[in-house]
Amino acid sequence: MWLQRDVTLAPRSRGFHLITRDIVQALPELSGIRVGLLHVFIRHTSASLTITENADPDVRTDLESSFNALAPEDFPHIHTCEGPDDMPAHVKASLLGSSVSIPIRDGRLAVGTWQGICLCEHRNRGGGRQLVLTVQGEVE
Repeated sequence: MWLQRDVTLAPRSRGFHLITRDIVQALPELSGIRVGLLHVFIRHTSASLTITENADPDVRTDLESSFNALAPEDFPHIHTCEGPDDMPAHVKASLLGSSVSIPIRDGRLAVGTWQGICLCEHRNRGGGRQLVLTVQGEVE
């Protein structure tokens, strides 16, 4: 079975946000998949996706601080026409990537106990972010 669905996430502030629940809610068909794979792709160049800790919010705060140190807004970028947060957002998104793949087992995402899918919003006002969810799997 193959399934593909477009999802638009509500706008979020700059930072790292858990979106596992949003994705699972958008795919009620997951419950019928015995074994498979979910691919999540973000259709933007100034936001990214990653899998990270889902329990302690300090981890997401520290990730935001770390990436701000790696790609500061006061760096002398050439591409500045969309504001000072734009080029650092592109750098951060390039480092983290535009997709994640998660195994599906017995109708559930086979993530670890402390893992969650995270939207990494790198702009001050990024707006709603579009995801393409693609599921390949064997139905029960």
